[in-house]
Amino acid sequence: MNEEKAIQVVLPRIKEVLDGMGLEYEIILVDKSSDRTPEIARELGAIVVRQEGKGYGDAYITGFRHASGRYVLMMDPDGSYDPDDIPALLEPLLRGEADLVMGNRMGGEMDDGAMPWLHRRIGNPLLTWVLNFFFKAGISDAHCGMRAIRRDALEKLPLKCRGMEFASEMIIEAAKHGLRIREVPIRYHRRIGESKLSSFRDGWRHLRFMLLYSPTHLFLLPGSLIALLGLFILLYTYFFQPIRLHTMILGALMLITGSQIIGFGISAKVYAVKEGFQKPDDITEFFMRYSILEEGLIVGGLFLLLGLFLGVRLFLQWRNAGYGALYHIKEAVLILTLITLGLQLVFFSFFISIYMVKEG
Repeated sequence: MNEEKAIQVVLPRIKEVLDGMGLEYEIILVDKSSDRTPEIARELGAIVVRQEGKGYGDAYITGFRHASGRYVLMMDPDGSYDPDDIPALLEPLLRGEADLVMGNRMGGEMDDGAMPWLHRRIGNPLLTWVLNFFFKAGISDAHCGMRAIRRDALEKLPLKCRGMEFASEMIIEAAKHGLRIREVPIRYHRRIGESKLSSFRDGWRHLRFMLLYSPTHLFLLPGSLIALLGLFILLYTYFFQPIRLHTMILGALMLITGSQIIGFGISAKVYAVKEGFQKPDDITEFFMRYSILEEGLIVGGLFLLLGLFLGVRLFLQWRNAGYGALYHIKEAVLILTLITLGLQLVFFSFFISIYMVKEG
């Protein structure tokens, strides 16, 4: 988009490198410019495709549809990536050693001022760490835009993101589909012209996508931690420290909240499997069984009945006391917790079973 100064420098160098490798190739430039970028690109021998949509990911998805080669190499034509690194990215593919090759700017030479300090020291390392922690990709530079991939491997990836988070989505899907990922160090230069990146907005889009794409880390792990801690606090205070009523109420609140978060996480994982975003695992296979509704109703019903039974007994004690003061708050907390958990489980079982209505 509006890279007429950079295009004049970058495209001839790309052609020179590829000609030197003796490969048959095509250069596809996906364009959304209001300047002379497309005219200059055509004059330099590129196939120019007009981007009808919007966003970084949309540009690449558009380009992929028009690419006919056995290997696809991606790079921003703004002068920041060095065409001399193209052979290093293609060679592992040509030798059959990898399916996806990532450039690694952190392990190569970087010009002064090529990457803002915030991106280089905080943003990119942090987001790369999160991606590796969530998805076990094992890479060093998650947002490098210079990559090469086998065409048949690319076709396995259900890439849908239209914005900057496309860079993360491609790696996540590659890791989930078992592609062989290699990294090679590359040079990184100051770009020609002004950057179009927005540090915090684009960084948040990457983090937002990774969180939404990983229900286990977003919901299940924190939900389980909160619920287990709440259960421990509730039982400990009930049996050993009954005088600590406020602590008991806190435990009950944590248990109920954690259970609700776990329900969100399981629902999100099942939805992701049904929509083809994720492959089934032990958790989703368990909750996608036809009998999960009946089993949930039984377990939830037991909690509910136990809570109601204890509640009726407490009510009778209150009535026998002449409806006066009744100092059984710890029992009341336990009763309300059991009833709430029972109702949660009953309605969660109905909700999760809705996904399987058409499964018979």
